[in-house]
Amino acid sequence: MEEQIRTPILSVLGHIDHGKTTLLDNIRGTAIAAKEAGRVTQHIGATEIPIETIKKICEPLKRDWTGIEVPGLLFIDTPGHHAFASLRKRGSALADVAVVVVDVMEGFQPQTYESLNILRLLKTPFVVALNKIDRIKGWNSKPKPFCINYKDQPEYARNALDARIYEIVGDLYDKGFSADRYDRIKDFSRNVGIVPVCAKTREGIADLLLVLIGLSQKFFERTLCLHLEEAGVGTILEKKEERGLGTTIDVILYDGTLCVGDTIVVGSIEEEPIVTKVKALLKPRALQEIRAEQRFERVKTVNAASGVKIVAPGIENALPGSQVRVVEEDVLESVAKEMKGEIEEMKMETSPEGIIIKADTMGSLEALALELKGEGLEKIKKAEVGSISKRDITDAVTIKDSHLRVILGFNVDILPDAKEIALENEIPVFISDVIYRLIEDYENWVKEEKEKEKREFMERISIFHKKLSPSHQTKSRSSFISKLCIDLVKI
Repeated sequence: MEEQIRTPILSVLGHIDHGKTTLLDNIRGTAIAAKEAGRVTQHIGATEIPIETIKKICEPLKRDWTGIEVPGLLFIDTPGHHAFASLRKRGSALADVAVVVVDVMEGFQPQTYESLNILRLLKTPFVVALNKIDRIKGWNSKPKPFCINYKDQPEYARNALDARIYEIVGDLYDKGFSADRYDRIKDFSRNVGIVPVCAKTREGIADLLLVLIGLSQKFFERTLCLHLEEAGVGTILEKKEERGLGTTIDVILYDGTLCVGDTIVVGSIEEEPIVTKVKALLKPRALQEIRAEQRFERVKTVNAASGVKIVAPGIENALPGSQVRVVEEDVLESVAKEMKGEIEEMKMETSPEGIIIKADTMGSLEALALELKGEGLEKIKKAEVGSISKRDITDAVTIKDSHLRVILGFNVDILPDAKEIALENEIPVFISDVIYRLIEDYENWVKEEKEKEKREFMERISIFHKKLSPSHQTKSRSSFISKLCIDLVKI
């Protein structure tokens, strides 16, 4: 069989407003500016930058490319740890390498820590892109490699940046990671590289791409092997309704080949996986050709690694984050059984008393549970994928502890009939597309509820004490104090 090294898949993570999208946009922009060296390919849900283009961008760094065999880099276009956590391949992350974007002035923030927790959980290597270095006092940012531009900066600006870098080194050390500025590292297998960049001016983009290529080649040379003659395997990025096409799924194909007419097994929100045939495969048209009614072009075959839109009947219940596998008739039953088992394994342990959590994918559900555990909130009654339904509200009503009688929804909606029943039964529902805000809102609500209960309890004590006659006050004092202590403990 023909064996090749596939393009490494990369994901960009980090806190809100730290520059994830800007970095992705300007990596693409830098690559397009060097188009004479190669062609930047836009995939469904991903952007591929070929190795020749990367070599052109990195020319000023004068590096030896001997032994580099990876064909380029495939960046997943949806930034953030939610997308990263949601995209899996058999228990591990779909992305081979992650880029954690950190604002040099703000340092580590809640979503940065969430990202690190998920990276550790999925054992994914990463690089830190220390962004917005143009905000360092006296720093003159230019669109060239960081290590070249660094030499042209005044000493006080260099010192200020170095101080910020060592703060990040300290934060990473506290989380169990050894790190340093990338050009000071000799062994990337033991240390996390920190690459100072300015996404806005494109300073440091070359340094970042060079480090990512080096990491991919050195540590994934064996795992990146693919067999183009084998059946395709991919991960569902997103499920979408497209005008004139119906329900479609955007898939990152990470191994093998996918063709029109292939029978595929697709992970489902229902108990049984979906078995269907590929009706059409769609790729984006070149940017200059895009029109609203003609955004895609049809292709007959797709090879890994790439992003593609699949049109097929019966995929309305496809589960984002789950697998898509090409199968032959003789192995169809065993593959479907295996996929069902994999989805079952992803389900979490629950307790009779606890909160109910819902999310849009199994990966994001796991990420939410992980963060709740980190906050000491380990009691979960139910954890499921999908919108908040009437049944979820009914389940919440049975929870005895009023502080746990809630529903947390991450990146999901509440169905109209469920909303009505939640109001009738006074079931608090918290929804957010940011995990730390979701948990923060819930914790603030619990705090307010406990304070309210204490106030109401003290008011009842005051009223009760006033109603007692003088003769009863002394007699009842002992039993009253005992009951008071018990009730205060409950609160």
